[in-house]
Amino acid sequence: MARKKVAIVGMGFGGIRAARILAGHGLDVTLVDRNNYHLFQPLLYQVATAGLEQESIAYPIRAMARHWPDTRFLLAEVTAIDIDARRIRTVTGDISYDYLVVGAGSITNFFGLQSVERHAFDLKELAHAEELRNHILTAFERAVREPDPARKRALMTFVIVGGGPTGVEFAGALIELVHFVLAKDYPELSTQAARVVLVEANDQLLAAMPEKQRLYTLKKLRSMSVEVLLNASVVDASQERVTLADGAVIPAHTLFWSAGVKAAPIAAHLGTSRKHGGRVPVEPDLSLPGHPEVFVIGDMAYLEQDGSALPMTAPVAMQMGIYAGKAILAREDRQSLRPFHYRDKGSMATIGRSAAVASAFGMQFRGHLAWLVWLLLHLYYLIGFRNRTVVMLNWIWYYWFHERQVRLITRRRSSP
Repeated sequence: MARKKVAIVGMGFGGIRAARILAGHGLDVTLVDRNNYHLFQPLLYQVATAGLEQESIAYPIRAMARHWPDTRFLLAEVTAIDIDARRIRTVTGDISYDYLVVGAGSITNFFGLQSVERHAFDLKELAHAEELRNHILTAFERAVREPDPARKRALMTFVIVGGGPTGVEFAGALIELVHFVLAKDYPELSTQAARVVLVEANDQLLAAMPEKQRLYTLKKLRSMSVEVLLNASVVDASQERVTLADGAVIPAHTLFWSAGVKAAPIAAHLGTSRKHGGRVPVEPDLSLPGHPEVFVIGDMAYLEQDGSALPMTAPVAMQMGIYAGKAILAREDRQSLRPFHYRDKGSMATIGRSAAVASAFGMQFRGHLAWLVWLLLHLYYLIGFRNRTVVMLNWIWYYWFHERQVRLITRRRSSP
């Protein structure tokens, strides 16, 4: 009897955990991703701010798969999914399946602001982090030789949109890079005149955190010289300026967007209605309505719990991936599982050196203790002993010497 075929599209946090569960259970498992590595996205901002080498937050999928029996990896871009024929279309050929797990993640949501999409940076791919790092460092190089004081300051002005964990962490890391590292690299510049502006449409940062954590974050960022604009939103952008909804204009050559995400475009090929952000509604067992052999996990999946949709975060994706793998094994054993239930273990965000906020297991942490918890958890979830070692050594070096070693401009655009 031929073995059942399982295809897993997307090797993010959910996909790799589904693969681990399914490996070695008599199934033919095919892993499909357009990249040959798993990316630890929560640390992308540290690559962009010269804190980590890009290789230290990625791990080859084949290096993982070789330890998973009956598992193979295909480097391919998925172009369509034929649900009825049970086939995945890729640029290199078709893949048939008996079970399908779709965890292709999300892309940045610019909410229809075309000028912002053209000029803003985001952080979803490894190449994005390198491009943003190149841009930040090149801006300072251009500022050195810029004779116009206004343009010089605009080159050293960085606007960050979105007061969630990514925006907060990037703002804190960037202001520390400017004040503690680039200030020494560019003595001819008055780096104290550099601006990091964090723009949030709501009246608070880190909306999912308790009030004390939100207030601590706001005060800490402002004490670090980050300009925090609440109840403000960006409506237009160009190469040299950012326009807010109230008409205010910020002269800036760098705009970073972290104000929202939406499901990956492949969600449109699943033949079902979609919810806010293009997410795919799933059954309580994470299967696609009308297609119990298809499971949708992670940022793509829309499932309500306790009256609201589950967030598009890595912990949700990890738990969904584990559940989907177990659900497939249960089907093969003619058993059933209880409906998926997300166990919220808390959330956290780092603000800067020795400063973070965390809310976990009913407890709240702020400051140095929260920062240590953040460090340990991120090291724990990184894949690969070498990666953990390299990241830990980089963090120790920065903690003691306030120095970031990865200040490399690896590609340079022509100046306008």
